[in-house]
Amino acid sequence: MIGRLNHVAIVVPDLPAATATYRDTLGARVSEPVDLPAHGVTTVFVELPNTKIELLHPLGEGSPIARFLEKNASGGIHHVCYEVDDILAARDRLKAQGARVLGDGEPKTGAHGKPVLFLHPKDFCGTLVELEQA
Repeated sequence: MIGRLNHVAIVVPDLPAATATYRDTLGARVSEPVDLPAHGVTTVFVELPNTKIELLHPLGEGSPIARFLEKNASGGIHHVCYEVDDILAARDRLKAQGARVLGDGEPKTGAHGKPVLFLHPKDFCGTLVELEQA
């Protein structure tokens, strides 16, 4: 069911500093920051030959990742994102097998302009999983 690893998301307390680390220290190509108010985050994508790293920073008071930073002041890995061919079929199959889909269960538009869903970390080895329509 899952396809290619789309990205690994890392929450960072200082987005410009993290961007500079990847760009200047590691020599990676990075995107411009993009605010995603519907998700409460600002994102920067680090382009790698085989996948991406998504740098996440809270956007606004109600950001869902603000609590993550409260617990992990230095930041850290937040989630992994896998591509699926059919996000609704994947959701329905996972739910039938007892997996918990976060939120209302309906896909939302993600950072790449494609439908995404998040799966409860307790159902996936302690890892928050994002599914993105390929």
